[in-house]
Amino acid sequence: MPEATATTQPRTHWSGTADQTELDRWQSIAEGVARELAVDVLERDRANVDPRRELQLLRDSGLVNLLDPAELGGGGAHWETAFLVIRTLSRVDASVAQVLAYHYINKSNISFLVPRDQQAEWYRATIEGQWFWGDSVNPVDPDLQLTPDAGGWRLNGVKHFSTGASVGDRILISAAVTGGDRDGQLVLFVIPADAAGVEPLGDWDALGQRLSASGSVRYTDVAVTEADLLGELTEEPFANLITPGIQLAFSNLYLGVAQGALEQARDLTRARKNAWFLSSADLYRNDPFVQRVFGEFVARVEAVEALADKVGRRFDAVVELGDAVAFETRGAIEVDIAKLKIVSTEVGIDVANRVFEVTGSSSAKASVGLDLFWRNIRTHSLHDPVDYKKLEVGAHFLNGEFQPISLYT
Repeated sequence: MPEATATTQPRTHWSGTADQTELDRWQSIAEGVARELAVDVLERDRANVDPRRELQLLRDSGLVNLLDPAELGGGGAHWETAFLVIRTLSRVDASVAQVLAYHYINKSNISFLVPRDQQAEWYRATIEGQWFWGDSVNPVDPDLQLTPDAGGWRLNGVKHFSTGASVGDRILISAAVTGGDRDGQLVLFVIPADAAGVEPLGDWDALGQRLSASGSVRYTDVAVTEADLLGELTEEPFANLITPGIQLAFSNLYLGVAQGALEQARDLTRARKNAWFLSSADLYRNDPFVQRVFGEFVARVEAVEALADKVGRRFDAVVELGDAVAFETRGAIEVDIAKLKIVSTEVGIDVANRVFEVTGSSSAKASVGLDLFWRNIRTHSLHDPVDYKKLEVGAHFLNGEFQPISLYT
């Protein structure tokens, strides 16, 4: 990486890696928020309403500005810390953790896409306003139209899976320009969530992640100005670290779900007074078959956690490279994260499903809510097929190949 001089700056404010003091501080804050979320997590899930009160908890805690520059009033933390926060919240409420994860990724486009000398203006506004950033970026749903109009553009169309758009303060949107000087460009821009012509449709109807505010949004003649633009989406490797970042966030979300399911299952099992009638054990928790299954779960979850910590720290090191990030550098971290995505998905789904085997029939009561973990991870893990992550890893292992840059690879 070229040394910064009086006329050059590093690409972003992120440098180095998190120390233990930073990690401990923000994890403690996240655990405090998680305790508040845990009080009525099941009731809120069943109510299936947008998480406005929950987002205010995140604002009040400071988590909303965790990754922002400290000199401008932000938390000054690293990506490893952000992923730990997502994991911690997911142990209790994966829906809220998802909204926060997407917010971190959406807002980070300030650093990944905007020239360094223009970033401070964006950061000051979002820090002072405690903006939550939702999005309408779903790459498999490209049906938005951005057309020139009176020195700016008009946005029209419907975007599905717009996480956080109905509850956030700002919406990050991707659309291709049709006509004018930017004809054919795929651009990212940011508009107020309450701008005229923005209509959340409230059609999120999934079995899990019910409070992730991931419904569709209709845009009707929404005004977009030059000042709203973050930049053009290209294949520049550093700017496209955004995809490995979101995949790493997903992986930590799944890990957190597995940890949460395991913790609740342990509590339920320890509370049972009797063993199965054919068992020689005095208590259910002393049954060797029960202990064997828990032993398997603990070992697999902790192995995923070790890999998540390792890859999270490596991501910070890649981000610090800035303009020195080459296609191969980005490809290598993407492959590492794909490995984590594979095991976090499969272990998470397996644990959230099979904990019922060792908690007994009473754990299937609706009032217990143990199903929330499985419903959440089963829903979100369909975001993109894990088989394609296996393809990424296998193609690189066998042939040294990297997949083309995209919003999924």
